[in-house]
Amino acid sequence: MDLLNTLVDKGLRRKSPSREEALAVLATSDDDLLDVVAAAGKVRRHWFGRRVKLNYLVNLKSGLCPEDCSYCSQRLGSQAGILKYTWLKPDEASKAAAAGLAGGAKRVCLVASGRGPTDRDVDRVSDTIKTIKEQNEGVEVCACLGLLSDGQAERLREAGADAYNHNLNTSEGTYADITTTHTYADRVETVQKAHAAGLSACSGLIAGMGESDEDLVDVVFSLRELDPDSVPVNFLIPFEGTPLAKEWNLTPQRCLRILAMVRFVCPDAEVRIAGGREVHLRSMQPLALHLANSIFLGDYLTSEGQAGKADLEMIADAGFEVEGTDQVTLPEHRVSGGCGSEDVCGSEGVCGSAAPSVSEPRTDLVAVRRRGAGTDLAPNA
Repeated sequence: MDLLNTLVDKGLRRKSPSREEALAVLATSDDDLLDVVAAAGKVRRHWFGRRVKLNYLVNLKSGLCPEDCSYCSQRLGSQAGILKYTWLKPDEASKAAAAGLAGGAKRVCLVASGRGPTDRDVDRVSDTIKTIKEQNEGVEVCACLGLLSDGQAERLREAGADAYNHNLNTSEGTYADITTTHTYADRVETVQKAHAAGLSACSGLIAGMGESDEDLVDVVFSLRELDPDSVPVNFLIPFEGTPLAKEWNLTPQRCLRILAMVRFVCPDAEVRIAGGREVHLRSMQPLALHLANSIFLGDYLTSEGQAGKADLEMIADAGFEVEGTDQVTLPEHRVSGGCGSEDVCGSEGVCGSAAPSVSEPRTDLVAVRRRGAGTDLAPNA
């Protein structure tokens, strides 16, 4: 396909596709899917070889969030039967992190529910970061605490944080349909604060919330403009007890096309398969490794992932290797940042195909986390 040859050429040169080209990737047919994966795989291997970076989540504080994000099981008014607990102590968090690091994780992501941290919360998380760094040589630590106030990113950086995560989640045009207690601009501002403080910015999206192809392309192009080093791609986990519990809009093929589009738009960024891969990619997860160079190991914040051992076996069986702590994730030119963008035209009726089929709900695959942080049971890593 001329489209795929063009996208590979642009990806190898760090040149952005046009919006029309990005939309065309999402509109490709299932008959062309392996060609799309192979093309995006060339770009992925050019910048990241066959390495897979492993990340491990530690949920420092679970549930009881005052925000009303429709996709979240920890939201205000959520009826999902998730674990609820207040802040883990630094030693507890470090112990949980150690399990993931022993399983091969290179980065620990410290996450806490809530609108954003108080200054006391920043002190608490700073102590946790220092404890983890003291006890685990070479570990990367990413904090994800919500909206940041002035000076908080700098304090996290001084404590030893390497990165800060705050996802845009969806397009600016549809953001108010998903969340009303804060704005899209609030999220953009927090990513910019992390950047300005010298933290590696991590920001991504959630697919499967009923958005259009145009919405997906909008948020990915917005992410490219923000230029995060890491772009997590989450696939909605439709928790019972949340407003989006009935949104089963994804198929494995649709997920692969979304990952391919993200890779073409952000060719040299760390593209991470995040929450929901087991639920929506299912047996096609190994193909996704040809598109993304990073995954979460084991469980997520409030849901269970597949066994860490199965993740490691999948990576090896697919012909990839786990990235070591002595290896640098990003291409050399990205250490100090640098990416561009361009814009062209639309999609519908141009390069399209029929609308994607809707997956049957697989509620059997949505398992609430009952182990690890906040429990007396061993974590999955």
